[in-house]
Amino acid sequence: MTFFVHSHNKTTPYVTSTVIGMTTSASVPTEPEGAIVTSGTVTDRLVDANHLYADAFTDPGMDARPVLHVAVVACMDARLDLHAALGLALGDCHTIRNAGGVVTDDVIRSLTISQRALGTRSVVLIHHTGCGLESLTEEFRHDLEMEVGQRPAWAVESFRDVDQDVRQSMQRVRTSPFLLHTDDVRGFVFDVKTGLLREIDPA
Repeated sequence: MTFFVHSHNKTTPYVTSTVIGMTTSASVPTEPEGAIVTSGTVTDRLVDANHLYADAFTDPGMDARPVLHVAVVACMDARLDLHAALGLALGDCHTIRNAGGVVTDDVIRSLTISQRALGTRSVVLIHHTGCGLESLTEEFRHDLEMEVGQRPAWAVESFRDVDQDVRQSMQRVRTSPFLLHTDDVRGFVFDVKTGLLREIDPA
């Protein structure tokens, strides 16, 4: 299934409003002329990689408004390479990611800004197979309270049925009074074994 088509010829590492997309460790240059320092912390390694990136960086001259006028809400799972999976290029979309890809109040905040200030109209929601939230319960909050002496204000948003949770997320977007555009809201489950999206019927 063709979901999005590249709108740019350039495919480079990208930065969105919420997440940094980078190459995997296996593809980081290791040649002498572009060696990554392996001592220090993981953050040190990322900073070193950024220096190599910046050396070859040229200003793309883009506006902050996404070219395709779409916002993608997805899980933060490290196995999801959204730009590659959806055929997206730098500047095409807003990417909003959290644990589970669930629509929380903060996701609504980001979508509201995305639509009202930066012109997006479509919303794509992506959960995935084998999500860690399927193995958690709200007891996670209780355990935290016992450990630190304070119960978190946020919900875990765990679930057992990924399809139903996608439907719930679609419903939260469609019923939000803050969003201008709720007619093009679609939800999917990404299969981490095959790389395919499976669309979820909102009914």
